[in-house]
Amino acid sequence: MLHPLRTFRRAARTVAVAAAALLLPLAGAHAATAGEAAAAAAGSGYWHTSGRQILDAANQPVRIAGINWFGFETANYVPHGLWSRDYTSMIDQMKSLGYNTIRLPYSDDIFAGTEPAGINYSSGMNTDLAGLDSLQVMDRIVDHAGSVGMKVILDRHRPDSAGQSPLWYTSAVPESTWLAHLTSLAARYAGNDAVVGIDLHNEPHDPACWGCGDTTKDWRLAAERGGDAVLSANPDLLIFVEGVQTFDGVSGWWGGNLMGVGQYPVELSVPHKVVYSAHDYATSVAQQPWFTDSSFPDNMPGVWDKYWGYIFKQNIAPVWVGEFGTTLQSTTDQKWLKALADYLRPTSQYGADSFSWTFWSWNPNSGDTGGILKDDWTSVDTVKDGYLASIKAPGFGGGGSGSGGGGDTQAPTAPTGLAVTGTTGTSVSLSWKAASDDTGVTGYDVYRGSTKAGTATGTTFTDTGVTSGTSYTYTVRARDAAGNTSTPSASVTATTTGSGGDTGCKAVYTVNGDWGSGFGVDVTVTNTGTSAATSWKLTWTYGGGQKITNMWNAAYTQSGTAVTVTSTGYNGALAAGAHTSFGFQGTPAAGTVPTVSCALS
Repeated sequence: MLHPLRTFRRAARTVAVAAAALLLPLAGAHAATAGEAAAAAAGSGYWHTSGRQILDAANQPVRIAGINWFGFETANYVPHGLWSRDYTSMIDQMKSLGYNTIRLPYSDDIFAGTEPAGINYSSGMNTDLAGLDSLQVMDRIVDHAGSVGMKVILDRHRPDSAGQSPLWYTSAVPESTWLAHLTSLAARYAGNDAVVGIDLHNEPHDPACWGCGDTTKDWRLAAERGGDAVLSANPDLLIFVEGVQTFDGVSGWWGGNLMGVGQYPVELSVPHKVVYSAHDYATSVAQQPWFTDSSFPDNMPGVWDKYWGYIFKQNIAPVWVGEFGTTLQSTTDQKWLKALADYLRPTSQYGADSFSWTFWSWNPNSGDTGGILKDDWTSVDTVKDGYLASIKAPGFGGGGSGSGGGGDTQAPTAPTGLAVTGTTGTSVSLSWKAASDDTGVTGYDVYRGSTKAGTATGTTFTDTGVTSGTSYTYTVRARDAAGNTSTPSASVTATTTGSGGDTGCKAVYTVNGDWGSGFGVDVTVTNTGTSAATSWKLTWTYGGGQKITNMWNAAYTQSGTAVTVTSTGYNGALAAGAHTSFGFQGTPAAGTVPTVSCALS
């Protein structure tokens, strides 16, 4: 499927000048222990690659888990949002949320001494940026990021601020200019290891090809020329190479098709420097055939394997998903983001032996994805950020030429004394003793089995996502401001009250998305009895003003807060041990998960 045009996807609102095979470890690979993960978090010096891993100067694996902050590529010529906030507070907030890397898109316009627009210098904001050109502002951002233990990847996003180009050059910005600017930028940050690499060109697409041999269109050959230009000026940098749109007649996302790498790898003058970069999006950007496949979202790992995941799985090279994002408004998008986060491999299980990533975007003014920040440029979309929690990774030691010293890489101690303090048919209450940390514990992550049940700032938590008459095992991890997490506490087991599965029918109600004005839910119904059923019926009562707006794979009635759901003609029959599922959306926010009663007939 040809990718639809997305000329101005990146900035929808006008502000100031701007339009304002399965996941199996390789043979010999193993899940990282907490000690290994803490060591890998250091990220010292410059980086290189070995097989599918990115290694720091001490040959310890690192995971890029970051955020895109766009604006240098637009007619503002600086990252957006500086009309509302000081740049240092933006970066500090990114760090506090657990992002360890910033991808900074830019266009070739900034090499012409462009004057930044849309920067607020009042009330003590951005005062040290006054009088600087765009590249000098970039210097300040790089230095502050490095001083707080974050890394930066520079992304040549566009030839000019007018819009995205399919090839790495245009009539106005020839390849010679592209190469000269890559070389200049690489030399500018030589010796500053806060900058770990350059993304050579954003989202090459038709007529760009991979391995076709036409030097005017073959992106793989151009990437070799661009990568060698960068390395000639700064041999320490990583070279990030995106895919194309179409290979061998198979099309996908712009920049997201890396099917040709197996046959035509990028070969550079300096070995162990190539990281392949994929882009992947949800339906809020454009439809793709896999979203309407009857097996969605279970089909998605196979899709990702085909386009780019095989590079990681076959130990060819590291893979960095440089962009992925969604408004998260539809159930499809929510399922897509959850599936992608799982595919990228949870840090708690795999450590840095994982895919790297930078989410699109920090900015709220990306028209078809929105951002981690809300429109006030300060508040955090905690639902969207929460989907990324399992794949965030520790920060890196302070580096670069900025001031401020090293970053915190010491994990807190494990919580002790985890105990069950109460159970009902719909909840489990827990408490534990506080953990300690060199800079202070900021919160705790509570796990129900391998699933993150929630977070707490204190030493108590009540889990409401449970079913009556069921046993659950819990552990708790402590977390500090740098995103370092402790090893798990000793586990405890709790059993909720009620008959639960003994009724022969079990229903699990799972909120898969909550965006404040609406929510989405998946419900799985299981026949836990010993004989077949011909139909099923669920009932529950909401504790607030929730109202179902649409439902699929089931029928429902709602009277006030009381809801009744019945099976359809095609999914009512359940053999013993079999299960089925349905989903729905409602308004406003999800609220507390209700107690669901289930009956078979």
